[in-house]
Amino acid sequence: MNDEAQRLSDQIKKATADFDGRPPIEKWHPELSGDMDLRISREGSWIFKGNPIKREAIVRLFATILRREEDGHYYLVTPVEKWRISVEDAPLLAHGLEVMGEDKSQVITLTLNTGETVIVGDTHPLHMGHYPNSDEPRPVVDVLHGVEARLTTAAYYDLAALAVESADEAANDAKNGCLGVWSNGVFFKLAENS
Repeated sequence: MNDEAQRLSDQIKKATADFDGRPPIEKWHPELSGDMDLRISREGSWIFKGNPIKREAIVRLFATILRREEDGHYYLVTPVEKWRISVEDAPLLAHGLEVMGEDKSQVITLTLNTGETVIVGDTHPLHMGHYPNSDEPRPVVDVLHGVEARLTTAAYYDLAALAVESADEAANDAKNGCLGVWSNGVFFKLAENS
């Protein structure tokens, strides 16, 4: 690890010593320090100065201080520094999917590439979209601080296997059904019926 990454790591450890779990980055508002030569690829690799970060502990640590701001850019934030980074797609990946219960009572839990888990529901809603100029689906779940995790192909197929047809409750129109999944009492659309 180079000096810049080590400095950030030390700041994070010092700032989070009194907290369990994620650091309180919503309380940190330093001035922009600049652009960091850090890119998160569509495949989820964190690439620093042209080289993949191979230590998972560093990636996990950096993911805890990542946020997306209203300008649409992603930043690594500590109490005293704020670095803009480049993200090709969603910065995190959801690769594991577990289901408990069934029908409207089912709860879907996703495991992220950082080792964290999120329960799909009101706090972590699932969104279905498509890549620009493509029919390729882009399923993502909100994680925290504007950060999303994109479901990997395998996780998306597992999710699609859970799809059921439900009336469009927002439109109160029983004829306008759609395919989707239930999780934690919330219905998430995967596709409109034709």
